This record gives sequence, structure tokens and C-alpha cells, in this order.
Amino acid sequence: MNTVLGIALLVAGALLIILGINASNSFASDVSRFFSGSPTDRSVWLLVLGILSAGMGLFFTLRGSRTR
Repeated sequence: MNTVLGIALLVAGALLIILGINASNSFASDVSRFFSGSPTDRSVWLLVLGILSAGMGLFFTLRGSRTR
């Protein structure tokens, strides 16, 4: 069960990272970066959540299901 959850989190994390990269390259993020020096909050949150989700997914996948 942990392996399936891990793979799902890993895929979701990869998807969120891709969406975050696309959001950071958008016009709105360019405008925000011009005025404030940082990308939009949405792109930052997508990247952070994607990295966390992928990390947890990798942990659960490598840990696997241990039976006693």
C-alpha cells in the first residue's frame, strides 16, 4: 500500500513541479518579477508543494511495504 501511495505522490509531485515551472515562465510572473523582484506566489507554491510531494513519494516508494 505504501508503494502505491508513494508512486502516486511522486507523479503528483512531478506534475506540480512542471506546472510551477510553467507558471514561473508566464507573463504574470514576468510582470511580478519586474515590479517586486520575485515570481508570483502561485508559481512558488506550486514548486514548493511539488518538491515536498515528490520527496514524500520517493520516501514511500523506496521504503516500500514492510511485512513482519
